[in-house]
This record gives sequence, C-alpha cells and structure tokens, in this order.
Amino acid sequence: MARLPEAIRQQGLRTLLEAEGKHIAAVIIEPVVGNMGVIPPQPGFLAALRDATQRAGTLLIFDEVINGFRLAYGGYQTLCGIDPDLTVLGKIVGGGLPLAAFGGKRKIMEQLAPLGPVYQAGTLSGNPLAVAAGLQTLELLAKAGTYERLEELGAQLEEGLRAALAGGKVSACLNRVGSMWTVFFGVTDVHDAPTARACDTELYARWFRGMLERGIYLPPSQFEAAFVSLAHSEADIEATVRAACAVIATLG
Repeated sequence: MARLPEAIRQQGLRTLLEAEGKHIAAVIIEPVVGNMGVIPPQPGFLAALRDATQRAGTLLIFDEVINGFRLAYGGYQTLCGIDPDLTVLGKIVGGGLPLAAFGGKRKIMEQLAPLGPVYQAGTLSGNPLAVAAGLQTLELLAKAGTYERLEELGAQLEEGLRAALAGGKVSACLNRVGSMWTVFFGVTDVHDAPTARACDTELYARWFRGMLERGIYLPPSQFEAAFVSLAHSEADIEATVRAACAVIATLG
C-alpha cells in the first residue's frame, strides 16, 4: 500500500467526521501504538484528530493502558499536548496486579452513577491488594529523574541495536518511544498497520529464539512491544546488545 501524505490522511478523517460525526460516539486511539509493535503517531496526526472530533462533537478517548505512566507520569498526552475527553489506564496502575482505571472531563464523569444515569461497575474495581500495589508503584514513578533514566536506558539500547542491525545482512527497522521499542524485520519503515503487517514474522521468530538462547527474553510476537524498565542497568543493556549482535549475524 502506498503511503499517503499525512495531509491527505488527516483530510480523510476530517471528511468522515464532518459527514458522520453525529453517528460516531467516540474515537478511541492508542496515542503511541503498542499493540502491533511500537508505532509513534505521525507529526500533526493527534492534533488533527483532536480538532476534528471537537468540531464533530465526538469524544476523543486515549487508550493509555500501555503508554500511561510508561512514557510520562501524565501519560503520552502530556508529551504531545493533546487533551482527550477520556483516558483509559491499566497495567501499571495495578503494580503488576489486575487493575484498570478511566477518567476524564467532569461533564462526562458526572454521567456515571451515583451522580448520573449510567451504571458502571467491575469485578476488580477497588481491589485492596491491587490498589495498594498500584499506589506504591506510582509513588516510585513520581520520584525525580525517573523518566530521564528510562530515556537514557532506551537511547543506549537503541544506539546499540541500530549498530547491530546496520552490521547485519537482513533488512529491519527499530521504532522506539521512551522505554517502548520494537524491531521489525523484513521492512525498512513501519508507520501504520499495513507496513507492520508487511514485516517478516518468521525472521522475527528466529530473532526471538536466538535471543532467548542467550538469556534475553523478548515478546514472542512481532506485534508486541518490548520495554526497558527501571530494574535494568547499563550492564543489562550492554548484554542485550551483545546478544543482538550475535543473533543478527546468524540471520539472513
């Protein structure tokens, strides 16, 4: 599929919302995609989406289940300066235990019971153990230098992996945003779903198995994001890069 200029893609979105906005309750989007590998938004896309949904009277919902507290303490929305109507959170808010949350603008949240007519409940809502773990996790993330540290480690890993890929015989590309990253094999650029689907999943499987044999456990699917965490050290990153160099030399 040919890559459309971003202006055309944005105009198509505006046209749809202008024509059908009254029939579209909400647009839900991962601001940085993590569920088909890591794919950052194209420049101007999120701002155009915010403008188009506001004009149409359609809610904009950010799915920050993966992005939230991983890219910034206020989620990716604080980095891109976009103010969604609702935000969905998960993963980290439970500190590793099952928990999720959502929140948004007062006029919307006041529609929920007991203030409003919309009933909402969940089996795991407010589970004491998960909430305690989540609060402790968020307290740790709030410490000064947390996200600067994650960026340092992410940048170190990216530099090493790019060098390893450049020295190999297979085509591949690396996408990274903060602590989130993915290596896509068989392609030189991944910016949307069609380009992600064009990647070589068999080659990724060989990469996964080779890294696992060397003690590096990565997501088993090409379409899952990998993460750097505060538990990692510079030595861990160096070990990962050494393993990557060895594995990439066997591919092709």
